[in-house]
Amino acid sequence: MPSLNRRQFIRYGSLALAGGAIAACGRTPQQVNGLDRVTYGTNWYAQAEHGGFYQAVATGIYADHGLDVTIQMGGPQVNGTQLLMSGAIDFFMGYGANALRAVEEGIPKVTVAAIFQKDPQVLIAHPNQGIATLADLKGKPIYISAAANTTYWPLLVAQYGFTDDQKRPYNFTIGPFLANPGTAQQGYLSSEPLKIRTEGGFDPVVFLLADHGYTAYAATIETRQEVIENNPDLVQRFVDASIQGWYSYLENPEPGNQLIKEANPEMTDEQMAYGLEQMINHGIVLSGDAATQGIGVMTDQRWREFFENMVAAGIFKAETDYTKAFTLDFIGKPLA
Repeated sequence: MPSLNRRQFIRYGSLALAGGAIAACGRTPQQVNGLDRVTYGTNWYAQAEHGGFYQAVATGIYADHGLDVTIQMGGPQVNGTQLLMSGAIDFFMGYGANALRAVEEGIPKVTVAAIFQKDPQVLIAHPNQGIATLADLKGKPIYISAAANTTYWPLLVAQYGFTDDQKRPYNFTIGPFLANPGTAQQGYLSSEPLKIRTEGGFDPVVFLLADHGYTAYAATIETRQEVIENNPDLVQRFVDASIQGWYSYLENPEPGNQLIKEANPEMTDEQMAYGLEQMINHGIVLSGDAATQGIGVMTDQRWREFFENMVAAGIFKAETDYTKAFTLDFIGKPLA
C-alpha cells in the first residue's frame, strides 16, 4: 500500500485513532449477518443527487451483493478525503478535479466509477439583466465557494476572460443573490434554481458549466488504493450494486426518497422530484459514454482531456500522472 508522508498524515490522518486507519490497512471488512459492512460518505446532505445509493439500501440491492451499507451524509464542513484516508469511511462521493489534486499531493485514493457524466455545477443570474450567455457574466459580481478556485473558476478565467475581482464569498445561501439583482452565484442544477423560484418568485437564468467546457466527472465513487489492492471483490460488488441502485432509482425513486427524507427531514418531495427531473432532462447520469456503455462509465480520453484543460488553466502541473486518479477495472462489465 502506498504510504503517507508525515505532512500528508497530519493533514489527512487526524481521525486515524477514531477511524482505525492503521488497522484498516489490509483488514477484512467486518461482517453483520454474513454481509460485509461498508460505509459510503456522500458530499452533501441527503438529496435526490444521492438517490441511487439510498435506493440500493432501501431495495436490498446492496444486501443482494453481500453488503451492509451505511450512508454517511456530508456537508460544508466535512472533509471527505480525510474521512476516507483515516479509514472512517470505505468509499466517498468525489469529483474529478479533487481526484487529480490528490495525485499531485501524493494521496493514495482512486476513483473507481463516475455516476454523473456531467457535473451539476451551475452559475445562476437574474433575468432581465442582459445576461443571455455565460460570457455576459464577465465583469459581474459572482458568489463562489473557495473550492471553485481549484475547479471551474480558472477555466472561466481562461475561456471567458473572467477576473478575480468578480469573486464574492459564497456562504451556501441564496440571500445575498436575491438582494442584489446585478449579481450571479454558483449552485447545483437540481437545487438552487428551485429555491430561487420559491423564495424569490422568479425563474433565474441558469448556465450548466458542463455544457460550457467544464467536463469533470462528478458523484464519483472513490476508495483507498489499499482497498483496491487487498479487496478488489468488495470494490466490484459496491460499484455494481451502486450502479444497479441508480438504474432502479431512475425507474422508481420512491424507496430511495423515503430513506433520503429519514436521513434529511428538511428534504421535500417537491425538491426531490425537481432534482430528479433536472438530472434526467440534462443527462447528468445518462449521457455521453454512459448513454451507450451504461451508468458509472469513465474513459481515459475524458480524464485526459479534462486534465489537459486544467493544466492549460494553470491548475495542475503538466508532468502530473493523471492516470493515477482513476482505474477502469471495475466499470463497463455486465452487472451481476
